[in-house]
Amino acid sequence: MTESSARASFRVLVALSVCHLLNDLLQALLPAIYPLLKRDFSLTFTDIGLITLVNQVTASIFQPVVGTFTDRRPQPYSLVVGMSLTLSGLLVLAFAHQFSLLLGAAALVGLGSAIFHPESSRLARFASGGRHGFAQSLFQTGGNFGSSLGPLLAAFIVVPRGQSSLAWFSVFAILAMIILWRVGTWYAGLHLRTARTAATAVRPITKPVRRTIAVLLALVFSKYVYLASLSSYFMFFLIDRFGISIESAQLHLFAFLGAVAAGTFAGGPIGDRFGRKYVIWGSILGVLPFTIALPYVSLFWTGVLSVIIGLVLASAFSAILVYAQELMPGRVGFVAGLFFGFAFGIAGLGAAVLGKFADWYGIVTVYHVCAFLPAVGLLAVFLPDQPRR
Repeated sequence: MTESSARASFRVLVALSVCHLLNDLLQALLPAIYPLLKRDFSLTFTDIGLITLVNQVTASIFQPVVGTFTDRRPQPYSLVVGMSLTLSGLLVLAFAHQFSLLLGAAALVGLGSAIFHPESSRLARFASGGRHGFAQSLFQTGGNFGSSLGPLLAAFIVVPRGQSSLAWFSVFAILAMIILWRVGTWYAGLHLRTARTAATAVRPITKPVRRTIAVLLALVFSKYVYLASLSSYFMFFLIDRFGISIESAQLHLFAFLGAVAAGTFAGGPIGDRFGRKYVIWGSILGVLPFTIALPYVSLFWTGVLSVIIGLVLASAFSAILVYAQELMPGRVGFVAGLFFGFAFGIAGLGAAVLGKFADWYGIVTVYHVCAFLPAVGLLAVFLPDQPRR
């Protein structure tokens, strides 16, 4: 790769990270305003879990389909289409006046996510220059930082001004569409033929590979169900246990999601340097002592532990994704769609189940039960070693 093409690829990688930030910021507005929707629509925790389920399962079902299709037939401008669906869902959410419209908005936002993530993740690998872990970490850090901004902006804009102020965020979606159009033009003009050639280098999926993928999906299950407990219900936990305001709870959620963004960025380069298996092992199992302590400590230490949990737990996903992509060459979009889709779907299902559990037994009990989910990290012992790059 020449110096000029390397610079162009890095600019594309940064552009994809910025668009991931904008996309996930818009996605994060939905759970960030759950307390507002619960109050205005008289929702139960089960209703909130259903909204999350519709949003995440919509994304989950379509992501592997989109990834497989674009592996075979790359679509340079599909990212613009995905962002337009997210924009539509945001506008429906801003002016929804009944529960069914909230569900429709959640589905549109989920569908936009389903189109955005597999193809943009594949483009990030394509623009990586061989540093696949770094590229995925940079790409995913943008998304996680956007997710952390959602509660912060909701606290200062949506809560004081009401649900309709969500429409103001359409500016971010339009900006992302402009950037993604330019990325699509770069992709179509310079690299589409190369991507189509790479798509022909698909190897059969062997039985050992299927077993390894199953272990990786189990690890993703433990990570994302626990993250769902925090992203969907952490504010309610803080309000119920410590009696703080909605705005203060949203700031605590922002701190946790910011730590998730920082942890995501660290995971990829560390995996490039020392091996992805060690990152996966240490990230998921290493967080177990902190999750067990979380339900028992004071408000200050709850904030501190949530940041530590976010930092450590988030470092796993980019390592898991690149590890799986290296197991299945030529199926980059499919792998991205499978893992992003499974993560979103299991998070949505987990949120729905946890919401019902919270209605039955109380929100604090949710965190006593979820504390042991990282113990699933023990399964990392079954992952085969991969050579360092």
